[in-house]
Amino acid sequence: MLRPTAKSVIPLSDYMLRIEFDNGESKIFDVKPYIKGNWYSELSDPVYFKSVTINGYSVEWANGQDLCPDELYFDSVSCEQ
Repeated sequence: MLRPTAKSVIPLSDYMLRIEFDNGESKIFDVKPYIKGNWYSELSDPVYFKSVTINGYSVEWANGQDLCPDELYFDSVSCEQ
């Protein structure tokens, strides 16, 4: 079975992302554990965090920060649609 891919993303408060996957599921992903070190610390800027986009299968930010598609799907929590 292929892993579902991200179809849309909405940045939420408290560094959370609401992601809709191509299988119809909507899930919430907590980015806070990733906001450390030089590479991901830029995500702590709320304006920059909100600039998240879809890159075809996962999410990413303008300066190249991205999240592993498997983590994005399997480490997120289902939510009401």
